[in-house]
Amino acid sequence: MWGCMEAPSIFFPSAVAPVPRRDAARRPVAVQYCATFLKPEMFHIYRQITALENWRPHVICQKREGGGRFPFDETALTVLPKPRTHSLRRIWVKQIRQRPVMIYKSEARRIAEEIERVGGQVLHVYFGNIAVHTLPLLRHSPVPVVVSFHGADAGVDMDWPAYRGAIQETFQVAALVLARSEALGQRLLEAGCPPEKLRIHRTGIPLENFHLALRAFPWDGGWRFFQACRLIPKKGLHTALRAFATFAAAHPRSTFTIAGDGPLLGELQALASELGVAEAVHFTGFLQPGALAEQLAAAHVFVHPSEIGPDGNQEGVPNSMLEAMATGMPVAATRHGGIPEAVEEGVSGYLVAERDAEALAEALERITADPIRYRLMGAAAARAVAEGFESHHQAQTLERIYEEAAAMGALATV
Repeated sequence: MWGCMEAPSIFFPSAVAPVPRRDAARRPVAVQYCATFLKPEMFHIYRQITALENWRPHVICQKREGGGRFPFDETALTVLPKPRTHSLRRIWVKQIRQRPVMIYKSEARRIAEEIERVGGQVLHVYFGNIAVHTLPLLRHSPVPVVVSFHGADAGVDMDWPAYRGAIQETFQVAALVLARSEALGQRLLEAGCPPEKLRIHRTGIPLENFHLALRAFPWDGGWRFFQACRLIPKKGLHTALRAFATFAAAHPRSTFTIAGDGPLLGELQALASELGVAEAVHFTGFLQPGALAEQLAAAHVFVHPSEIGPDGNQEGVPNSMLEAMATGMPVAATRHGGIPEAVEEGVSGYLVAERDAEALAEALERITADPIRYRLMGAAAARAVAEGFESHHQAQTLERIYEEAAAMGALATV
């Protein structure tokens, strides 16, 4: 029954000895389908694709963006633009017929032909909603399909019967389904994903890009809090600002930096003024990797009180939080989505209920009250990322998943 079943346990690919890297010409091809390659907030996708060693990625997309930010071998990239009728079709299908928008059969054939042209052995489709969009391809894919879910794509529109049916068909036609966290995996099981197809594949953090920062305990009370995210409802920014205002009333030298762009900017700036902390709150906009690294090194505590958005949007495990932890920064966050799988309560940070600004302010006080506790928490945060989210290990896990999917395809042809 939808949302009411007792979910079976989730399968974690077993750790094995790393396979020696194959010669580039002999590596099998994993076709990566990403509708837009790539939006600024998809840096984690770029890292994942470029970290592959024993598989050679070939990207197929509808639109190429961010070439300067995300350099990529253009010979391993195919752009198949949307048809000119896409906007009209979207209105007709989604608003009038009340059905999920899917690619034409002719588009599916073009993608399938491209997969065969480049010698693809598996097809990896990023995001569940994009998998629904490409169902006409997935139904007749020339190679086994892997679909990865990242957070919002496992919650938004799930109450819409037509979309729910399309997601369930996606589960059936996919060889394997990936979730970024156990919490997300449970939601997929409840949505009808066969448990034998589900695998946990976590975000990979390149530790060489996020060095441990030597942070001095600010005895003068000049605590620097930091949050990096899209400025959207599920990030809990209103709660973060209210908690900071409570903390700042007792520690007036403290500051709060919020890095990111999004539709809530004006609303958040107005709230900061209303709370009387506008001068202590800094909105930087989207930061390039170098500038982000500088902000992480300068900050003391990472704040990320995620919450379920009004559209059902939820987190997996926030990438920005993992990056902050990798530098040795304690976390004040919420018991939401996959966050508790990365942040151990009282060890690497503190977790509170969603939308509870008072409890979040208390968490900030606890993290900053004792220099010994603060340093131990920072060390535990870095250790948690190194042990559970390091990019090389996660790339090996993904390659083992590709091997498994390819073997399933080979068995199907016997």
